[in-house]
Amino acid sequence: MTDLDQLTQSLARNLKRLRTERGFTLDALAARAGISRGMLIQIEQARTNPSVGTVVKVGDALGVSITTLLDYDRAPAVRLVPPDQAVRMWSTPQGSHSTLLAGTEAPGPLELWHWRLMPGDGSTSDPHPGGTTELVHVTAGVLTLTVDGADHRVPANTSASFESNTPHGYRNDGTEPVEMTMAVSVPAAPH
Repeated sequence: MTDLDQLTQSLARNLKRLRTERGFTLDALAARAGISRGMLIQIEQARTNPSVGTVVKVGDALGVSITTLLDYDRAPAVRLVPPDQAVRMWSTPQGSHSTLLAGTEAPGPLELWHWRLMPGDGSTSDPHPGGTTELVHVTAGVLTLTVDGADHRVPANTSASFESNTPHGYRNDGTEPVEMTMAVSVPAAPH
């Protein structure tokens, strides 16, 4: 079984378990996530490889992190995530990428990411649920952070925080790669 097959199986198993635990029907979760009932069925039956955006929408609707959807493991108080278990979620041919380093439920999803944006590259995100906060720390280059249509320049060794319940994105308008670490905190979904 390939790594992709394992992720697809984990996502299928975890989605069905979490949906059932929360008492959501397929129709209710589909409406809450803004995706089709058919897509949810395909995910639960491990018949599709959904986009990152779809996985994020499902996680937000369930009030759990991507990490929880992809790997449910009741771990000890300290969970080490070796480099080979970090999950690359997005990449471009130019070499830009985002990698989910670690995540937990505390009490809502909390995720730690590493991003690299090559010159001219960028990524946009749909609004997250109300109360979601992102922290960004740029370690190299100059990030152009767009929040609700307004651009903010974030140079190396500078941090930014913002509520991400509005359209937002990350762009590299410079000539050198941007390296950044990001934390995303999503409020727990009401049960």
